[in-house]
Amino acid sequence: MVDFDYVKPATLAEALALLRADPEAKPLSGGQTLIPTLKQRLARPSLLVDLQALPELRGIEVSDTHVSVGAMTRHAETASHSGIAAAIPVLTHLASGIAHPQVRHVGTMGGSIANNDPAADYPAALVGLGAEVQTTERVIPADEFFTGLYSTALTHGELVLRICFPRPLRAGYCKMPNLASGYVTTGCFIAETAPGVVRVAVNGAGPCVFRHREMEAALSADFSPTALRTCTQSAEGLNADLHATAAYRAQLVLVAARRALDMALRTPI
Repeated sequence: MVDFDYVKPATLAEALALLRADPEAKPLSGGQTLIPTLKQRLARPSLLVDLQALPELRGIEVSDTHVSVGAMTRHAETASHSGIAAAIPVLTHLASGIAHPQVRHVGTMGGSIANNDPAADYPAALVGLGAEVQTTERVIPADEFFTGLYSTALTHGELVLRICFPRPLRAGYCKMPNLASGYVTTGCFIAETAPGVVRVAVNGAGPCVFRHREMEAALSADFSPTALRTCTQSAEGLNADLHATAAYRAQLVLVAARRALDMALRTPI
């Protein structure tokens, strides 16, 4: 690693002041991406600002209409939370399948979405459920938060505080994981957020999570497997790497969608 300074502030105000004073400073949450990046010398921050001690970034709240999750909530906490399991069971299902146990007990929801790896799980949940991201500056709808490959609407010195998920009528998620890493090769999140209103989010397939408008229209008219029979997915613009070609990922989108819909249909409403 290259040399850098390290600070673990006790207050949110102190953390923000440190980040805003130094354009080369970086926040540290779970470190599941940042630490390996530092080891490979792909990042050279002057200062790491550790967010572990900030109470404003923790806590899970469940209401009749929403589930609110603090940015520093670890994946394992989300996966095992009985309140989330009752309100949005697909969210605990998703969290329980992230990577491996070691990652789930250290990685955080806020760190994952701020990094916006195309192979991450949570972006699909945020976009699929129409969540909102509360930051230290504003509230950002999920549709506007993820802007591209490893890119979000966050500005320097702006931190994610909480993620607010509306409770859907029913929802399902399926991912085709890389067997070695557990990361998403291709995934699909389907949610009926209100009668006749369906959101479909695809992750892993492209440089950034995206909504599948054709499937949304079809499922809004008929929330059944029949509606997906004529839906298609072009390979144009999809990721191609040693794990899967763009054409293969296009096919996986359709498979993941059918399985996600099957899970949603098995959700009591």
